[in-house]
Amino acid sequence: MNRIILHIDLDYFYAQVEEVLKPELKGKPVVVGADPKKGKGRGVVSTCSYEARKFGVHSGMPISIAYRKCPNCVFLPVNMDLYVEVSTRIMSIFRKHADMFELGGIDECYLDVSQKCRNYREAEALARKIKSELKEKEKLTCSIGIGPNKLIAKIAAGKHKPDGITVIKPEQVKEFLQKLSVRELMGVGPKTEAVLNQMNVFTIGQLAKISEYDLIGMFGKFGHVLYQEARGIDESPFIEEWEAKSMGRQITFEKDTKDRNLILDKLSEIISDTVKQLNREKLSYKTVTVKVRYEDFYTTSRAETLKMPHKDEKTVQEKARELVELFLHDERKIRLIGFSVSKLESKSA
Repeated sequence: MNRIILHIDLDYFYAQVEEVLKPELKGKPVVVGADPKKGKGRGVVSTCSYEARKFGVHSGMPISIAYRKCPNCVFLPVNMDLYVEVSTRIMSIFRKHADMFELGGIDECYLDVSQKCRNYREAEALARKIKSELKEKEKLTCSIGIGPNKLIAKIAAGKHKPDGITVIKPEQVKEFLQKLSVRELMGVGPKTEAVLNQMNVFTIGQLAKISEYDLIGMFGKFGHVLYQEARGIDESPFIEEWEAKSMGRQITFEKDTKDRNLILDKLSEIISDTVKQLNREKLSYKTVTVKVRYEDFYTTSRAETLKMPHKDEKTVQEKARELVELFLHDERKIRLIGFSVSKLESKSA
């Protein structure tokens, strides 16, 4: 199916929300995070305005370093309750313009507009309408990428920030990716980039020349993902919410974690609980979905539909573990892990 996907990325979201509340901040270098002048400099930059970025400040940077780079920045504490409240209002605006909607995090989302828009010209017109409505109702800007799948739309959204629109049609994908850094691909962090760089692979175009066999040999299952992404292939479905006819659980860790054993143990626990519930209700499943939310609130999921219904725990444990492995490769810490089964059928059917 030829899809048309929009990825909407709210520009420097936390800092921009603060600017709306405090107009005097507009045009100043603003950093949202702990205030180093109040002895709380052990935190990190959550986000910062583009004026602050001119001094070399960026998200994830320790506050102490941000202060050294820009002592005249306006440092503000994180007001998560406010950002969640604003995000909730904004996402309801975006959702009404989509055939299908997937939340990507507190400041980003995907819209499938394949039915609503007949072509990319109409999709671009819709993007401009969305941006205008956001500006009118919330006084905020966003950047929008438009492409044939979620991967291309997300990368495109970052190309003309802030407040831009980038359209990549299917026939433009190969040329678009050719000279981009491998870091642009989902799940490629500094460590994976370093391994690829040692192989003289710096761009996505160079990565696309490596065989799938060699990539799997080097990176395991993630090698298959790299092979697909380097070619602009992303067939991941839209996960709007847990399906109405589904069953599952999710758990938020007390602290964001990269502890592989802890993550797998918690996933195993919620799978066992879900299978017990399935057995009580005499249901079998066909689709397995695993969801993660990273420390930066980016949320993503992967699903796989089996050829026939299953009811046992062993199958779903193995399949969920395969799916979560692709997330564990990412270098960000995980704050939430979720699991569900869907396409449920009565065992007696």
